[in-house]
Amino acid sequence: MRIENSFIPVRGVGEATERRLWERGMTDWDAFDPSADVSGVGPTTAGRIESFIAEAWTHLDDGNAAFFDGAFPSGERWRLYENFRAETCFFDIETTGLDERRDEVTTVSFHRDGETTTLVQGEDLTAERVREQFREAELLATFNGARFDVPFLETSLDIEVETPHLDLMYPCKRIGLSGGLKPIEKELGIDRDRPDISGRDAVRLWREYERGDESSLETLVSYNREDAVNLRALADTVCETLHDDVFSPVVEP
Repeated sequence: MRIENSFIPVRGVGEATERRLWERGMTDWDAFDPSADVSGVGPTTAGRIESFIAEAWTHLDDGNAAFFDGAFPSGERWRLYENFRAETCFFDIETTGLDERRDEVTTVSFHRDGETTTLVQGEDLTAERVREQFREAELLATFNGARFDVPFLETSLDIEVETPHLDLMYPCKRIGLSGGLKPIEKELGIDRDRPDISGRDAVRLWREYERGDESSLETLVSYNREDAVNLRALADTVCETLHDDVFSPVVEP
């Protein structure tokens, strides 16, 4: 599902009204007919829809994901993904614990446009390098990043993460997938090259590296990179499922 299929950002248009618009054949902005008789869409709401479409096309043509991040209800931001898939940065962090005020970020992996970059504490993990990765992206994608990865980076590196953010944990819950990233991957059939390691293992590997074991860092980095790469497969699967649940039953009966 794409942004231009959506009317829900408009004040006065909820899920039911949007569905009625689709059922009347107005499945994208170009098909909107302000004169059509649609329950819940009077002249005032039709005017709002027309105004939104005119403004939104400009932002979409400019590739401005931030506009739509602010316009869409939080539970519907998964709809941004199809439009900004190529400019999405999937990222994951490893840390020495769960408290961003006391613990440290050890590695951060970014996966975008088929390329994966990993920054390591003490080598190249700096605030500027992280900002650089985010500047080049229109959309960020994480799993539980709104509560963990983003605030951890902001506190540890003293930065502000302002790039629009899709936390995949919430669309996963919407389609009945709960728990951590690894169990969800298994349920969806998303494979891993390496055996799973826990957060406790990640801390142990970092401590072993600090004591001079380079192979432990290699294992940690490989694990972290796979987390970031697999987020792409998760986003593809979850957003396609939501498209099939929300949009396809109306437009492809």
